[in-house]
Amino acid sequence: MKNFNLTEWALTHKQLVYFFMFLTFVMGAISYQSLGRMEDPDFVIRQMIVGVSWPGANARQVEEQVTDKIEKKLQDTPNLYYLKSYSKAGEAIIYVYLQESTPEKDVRQTWLEVRNMVNDLKQTLPEGVAGFYFNDRFDDVFGNIYAVTGDGYSYEELRKTAERIRRILLGVENIKKVDLIGVQPEKIYIEMENTKLAQLAIDPVFIINTIKAQNAISPSGMAETASDNIYLRVTGIFADIESIRSLPIRANGRTFRLGDIARIERGYAEPREPQMFYNGQPAIGIALSMEKGGNILNLGKNLHQAVKEIRQELPLGLEINQVLDQPQVVSDSVGQFTETLGLAILIVLAISFLSLGFRSGIVVALCIPLVIAGIFTGMKLAGVDLHKVSLGALIISLGLLVDDAIIAVEMIIVKLEQGWNRFDAACYAYAATAFPMLTGTLITCAGFIPVGFSKSIASEYTNSIFTVVTIALLISWVVAVIVTPLLGYKLVNAAAGGRGHSAYDTTFYRLFRQLLSWCLTHRKIVLGLTLACFIGSLFLFTLIRQDFFPPSTRPELIVEMTLPEGASFQAVEQEAAKLAAALNDDPNIVNYTYYIGQGGPRFVLTIEPVLPTKNYAQFVIVTKDTTARIALQQKLDTLISQQFENVLVHMKTIQTGPPQPYPVMLRVTGYEHAKVREIAEKVRSAMADTPGLRDVNLNWNEKSKVMHLQVDQERARMLGVDSLQLANSLQSQVSGIPVGEFREKDQKISMLFRIDAKSRQDLSSIKDLNIHTGNGKYIPLDQIAQIRYEAEDGLIWRRNLKPTITVQAEVKPEITGNDATRQVYDKLLELRNSLPPGYAISVDGPLEDSFRSVGSLLKLVPVVMLIMMILLMIQLQSVSRMILTLLTAPLGVIGVSLSLLITQQPVGFVAVLGILALAGIIIRNSVILIDQIEQQILQGESPWDAVINATILRFRPIMLTAVAAILGMIPLFSSIFWGPMAIAIAGGLLIATILTLLVLPTMYVTWFRIGSKTSCTPTLTV
Repeated sequence: MKNFNLTEWALTHKQLVYFFMFLTFVMGAISYQSLGRMEDPDFVIRQMIVGVSWPGANARQVEEQVTDKIEKKLQDTPNLYYLKSYSKAGEAIIYVYLQESTPEKDVRQTWLEVRNMVNDLKQTLPEGVAGFYFNDRFDDVFGNIYAVTGDGYSYEELRKTAERIRRILLGVENIKKVDLIGVQPEKIYIEMENTKLAQLAIDPVFIINTIKAQNAISPSGMAETASDNIYLRVTGIFADIESIRSLPIRANGRTFRLGDIARIERGYAEPREPQMFYNGQPAIGIALSMEKGGNILNLGKNLHQAVKEIRQELPLGLEINQVLDQPQVVSDSVGQFTETLGLAILIVLAISFLSLGFRSGIVVALCIPLVIAGIFTGMKLAGVDLHKVSLGALIISLGLLVDDAIIAVEMIIVKLEQGWNRFDAACYAYAATAFPMLTGTLITCAGFIPVGFSKSIASEYTNSIFTVVTIALLISWVVAVIVTPLLGYKLVNAAAGGRGHSAYDTTFYRLFRQLLSWCLTHRKIVLGLTLACFIGSLFLFTLIRQDFFPPSTRPELIVEMTLPEGASFQAVEQEAAKLAAALNDDPNIVNYTYYIGQGGPRFVLTIEPVLPTKNYAQFVIVTKDTTARIALQQKLDTLISQQFENVLVHMKTIQTGPPQPYPVMLRVTGYEHAKVREIAEKVRSAMADTPGLRDVNLNWNEKSKVMHLQVDQERARMLGVDSLQLANSLQSQVSGIPVGEFREKDQKISMLFRIDAKSRQDLSSIKDLNIHTGNGKYIPLDQIAQIRYEAEDGLIWRRNLKPTITVQAEVKPEITGNDATRQVYDKLLELRNSLPPGYAISVDGPLEDSFRSVGSLLKLVPVVMLIMMILLMIQLQSVSRMILTLLTAPLGVIGVSLSLLITQQPVGFVAVLGILALAGIIIRNSVILIDQIEQQILQGESPWDAVINATILRFRPIMLTAVAAILGMIPLFSSIFWGPMAIAIAGGLLIATILTLLVLPTMYVTWFRIGSKTSCTPTLTV
């Protein structure tokens, strides 16, 4: 096996090799067509929501009696990362986050345990706490959203149309889920004037019970005869609104029709449920999500055809419009990456033809599509879809996958020029370079191990880089030792003596020899300068901007509007309508949608939907392109500052990594609400004074307005009224209470009893509300209670059982969020040191994610080093040479810092991936050079001559492969996502390659104490 030569086998089994080449092309084409297409790679969202309601309780009561108990129980959750919650009047929402290292297969089981733990608490919670609500389906991405609109059509008519469309679209292939958005549930309101209740001396409870009894469905018996079972059916159930109006009410010896004493009408829920508007029109949204692994492009074609047919059947005046078209976004993205890939291929081919000649260049050119076909096949087998990360990884690997082919062709050319025959020259290329190339390939793959195996959402988002690059490099090595020699045997035509040894006796090589000899002779100066450059490059990193993930190039602009806590739905609707009016007819906008009372659905995996919140509205504005988005944002900046002074307006774009609400976030935690609020205000002041920050705000600090009723308990008891009766009476009159259900086909419509709008909406009339005291008697509310206007906490956020306020801000374009967060955090050093025990100011948001994700990468660096050391020892079988080779890896840092600083690119998560991967690429070149030095020594050359001659001999292939990798990165330089990584690899590899050819030989002669005992001659033994 030691003498087995794969190239020799390939040359003697040509037909078999050709067959597998053809098979690879066919499988690659089939795999490419069947690969899933999507915008972003999937990653598991390890987040669950637990909701619970307690009607009537204020935020502090909810926090202490409900939230705190649930959180304490949930601390036993397996793999728990942290708990986050908010408590507000009558409601609590608890977010459960699992460790990012939690295996995907364990997530669903963990959510089941969470449900069981919370359900076990029911008996310990206060009376009146309603059922729990769970949501653990956060990974549904609704990339296709349609809006059904129609002038003159009611919400119910729009809903019925949308429901019919929903059922049709559920039958489209690859559709997983279809949800309706903005549906307004119908209600039947039974309204009475407050004064009329008192005049007629009717107990409202009596009216409520009468309605319930009339509309109840109850078994009325079954008569069993000798031949049949006959059911008895009692009539009287409400069939329509008129039957409710005709209901007889008998009180105090008189009988009334309910419609004579009350106004009964069919309407919509008040306050409104979350609404959706499309281009300013009320709409019902239809949101569709795709099955995992589906082809979004095929789905888009199927949807366009289905919607085209649906439009033909719609009644006049009804329209269905596409709000978001993810298939088109993915098509554009794939198209851009395909163009970039084509440009990268042209660059690599140009390098091959210019450096190797036409016939040799053809050999490399033919290997590229073969390797790419193999990559697509490998991606299909590994379950990797086509998206922005896998396509970018394919382009990155393109510059690396030709390295082995170039080295093999170069070696064949050298041997042919020395007079060898084609067969022996091809076989020698394998014998001389195959195993050093394999070692280099495996080491390069090892450089990508951190992104492939680290446990963080960021790594999960980008881990297809490791898969694609590894597949590409391994296939390229197989092609280089089997296919490249075979094609070279057929196509390479180098005449014996064409270059010979004179090829290394040109002016360039003589100058390089002199430079190299000077470096070896002045080794202390060279090594000292190299060390100084390395230390200087570390300093340069402090001047480079720090970031996590860059913003997306998608055209959507998201505008969030938050009114003060306790603001009504109507107030939010008015502010949203005012902004919508400013967007109409804007030339930069394709369409816009806004949602009142909650955020839109998750239409991209990297955004987080906002749960129902009555003081919130969200605009999703689709602009024509990135330039139009920037222009619109500048216009809205001015508009918002002039017309929305009392509204917190936050504009943002979609991120390319894990979502966070703001780029700058610090959280303040403690035990006492007032103290936490006091510290948070100091943090806010520090942020506001920091240049480059704007829109500084707290995620909770306002008080909500409340009307306190100070009840005279003695007088109330004397009149026969207790606190529960009073609360129920006020609830029924002001907000309304359910009195039954009106059933219509498959719809169930709640019936509510309440007093007329004038009496319940005028705060000054509240004191005059008539309270029933029994026996048909009423008293005004102010006779038993004094009314005071006060303020209370409307919202309380907690993290890990502690009250927590997040101080957050936006950044100006020239500032990155991570840099700004560091700056503010450092500025708060004195305040942080003076905090009482139990209180803390912590980094939050993107910077915290960055620390965690990069830390997860760095944990695997020792594993990478161990793997590289094992591979180097197998290849070099020398500890000294292994150490020398590893010492070249940091040389890339010099070029990385210079290139990022010159291009003003930030160091983000993707750039860090590039820096870690760069080490493997550099070591790969070093292995080839060290191996050549050893071969020269084994052939009888003196160590000094061997170092110089090996460096000259390997100069051309090392430089060619480096130039191919560097220039192959150029098409990615303009990419917002891939640009920093491509620039880091290209810049680092450029400087590291030059230093490898000069500094590595210098380190070699220094380490082994090799001196120049004889003058070096230009004769090379190959």
